[in-house]
Amino acid sequence: MIKELRLRKEEIDQMKKIVRKSAIPIYGAAGAWILYALVFPLYKVSHFVGAILFSGAVGFILWLIFRKKVEVIEVPEKPVEPETTGNEALDNMLKDGRLAIQEFKRLDENIADEKISADIVKLEDICQKIFAKVKEEPKKLPQIRKFMNYYLPTTIKLLNAYDSMANIGVEGENISTTKNGVEGIMDNIVKAFEKQLDSLYGDQAMDISTDIIVLENMMAREGFVDDPIHKRPQEAPADK
Repeated sequence: MIKELRLRKEEIDQMKKIVRKSAIPIYGAAGAWILYALVFPLYKVSHFVGAILFSGAVGFILWLIFRKKVEVIEVPEKPVEPETTGNEALDNMLKDGRLAIQEFKRLDENIADEKISADIVKLEDICQKIFAKVKEEPKKLPQIRKFMNYYLPTTIKLLNAYDSMANIGVEGENISTTKNGVEGIMDNIVKAFEKQLDSLYGDQAMDISTDIIVLENMMAREGFVDDPIHKRPQEAPADK
C-alpha cells in the first residue's frame, strides 16, 4: 500500500498546471491594426491615431468576451527532491510517512462517518508524532519497523476498503459486514498506534524516573526534605 501511494504521488509530482489568460484579445487588436491599414491610408498622425483607437477598441471588446477564459496546460515538471538526512533507511521511512499522512487526509475528506473521520484524524496526529520522534532519534527506527511494514499499511488498506464500500450506495451483506468490521476495530487501532508512540519514550521515561529517585534521596540526605516520596529499592541484608 505504501509503495502504491508513493508511485501515485510521483506521477502527480511530475505534472504541473500552468494557467494563462487567453491571447485572443492581443491577436484581435493586431489583426484590427492590419485591417485598418489595408482599408485606410497611414501617412498622417491622425491616421495612426485612428488605427490605435480602432485596434484598442477591438482588443478591449475581445478582452471583455474572453477575460474569464483561461488555458490550463499540464507540462512535465522535474520532481523536487526532498531534503535528506543522510540516512537512507530514515529517509525512506520519512517518505513513506509523508505519503501515509497524505492518504489519511484524503480518507478523512472522503469518509462521511464522523466517528471514523475522527479516528483518522487521531491516527494522523499520532503518526506525525511518531515520525518526528524517530527523525529526532534515528536509533529508534528499528522499533517502528513492524509498524511501518504492517500496521500502518494494513490500516490504510482497511480504511480504503471502507471508503470504497461506503460510496457504493448499496447495503448488501458483504458490504455491511466489511464496514462493521472496520468500524469495530478502529478503537483498537487507535490504541495500538498510541502504544507505539508511547514505546518510543520508554528509555526517556526510565532515565527521568531514575533521576527523580536520585534527586529525592539526595535532598533527603541534605535535610531539604523529611522523607523522599520515591525511595530506592531496599538492598537485601547481608548474611551474618
